[in-house]
Amino acid sequence: MRKNERIRSMLALLDEHYPTEDKCYLYYENEWQLLFATIMSAQCTDERVNTVTRELYKKYPTLESFASADLSELEQDIRSTGFYHNKAKNIIAAAGQLLTEYNGVMPSDIDKLTALAGVGRKTANVVRTHIFHIPSIVVDTHVKRITNKLGIVDSDDPVKIEFELMRLLPKENWGRLNTQLIAHGRSICKARRPDCENCFLNVCCKSYKG
Repeated sequence: MRKNERIRSMLALLDEHYPTEDKCYLYYENEWQLLFATIMSAQCTDERVNTVTRELYKKYPTLESFASADLSELEQDIRSTGFYHNKAKNIIAAAGQLLTEYNGVMPSDIDKLTALAGVGRKTANVVRTHIFHIPSIVVDTHVKRITNKLGIVDSDDPVKIEFELMRLLPKENWGRLNTQLIAHGRSICKARRPDCENCFLNVCCKSYKG
């Protein structure tokens, strides 16, 4: 099966088995809460982040409260998410940037988002997808692993993968691809033990040897 045929098959099968609307697995009630939750989600599970943020956002209910937070105290508040020194520092800095540079209003422009402390293209694209509904491809560990296994991309660089998928996939699939591949990675194509025999994508998977 050629790559373009694998892509068409993959997209059709994902739409058949998973919801076609964008879904965010992180808890948030406003745009900056999603930004900070996504920063915390680096090298951490969404479940752990959600456990932390439900109490964290009660303690720090405004951007101003994050911008003025004590660094060592915030570090302890988010310690269980890992890499808490950098995450806490970046969250405080990003809150300050949003207040001083954008009057507390989240920008939608990718370059302005990635200029915020601790924000790379993945985090920026999460915000663009779920807050602004701008078609974007979020390359997380599931998207990177599964698209490589399928033979859609051949790279470990998330930015290269993002641009390659943007080139190959119809724009209407960009937003929901991450949601669908997260679901697939958690249920079937698990990192440690993928269930290839029972995977509905094995018909278009370059790695499948069955």
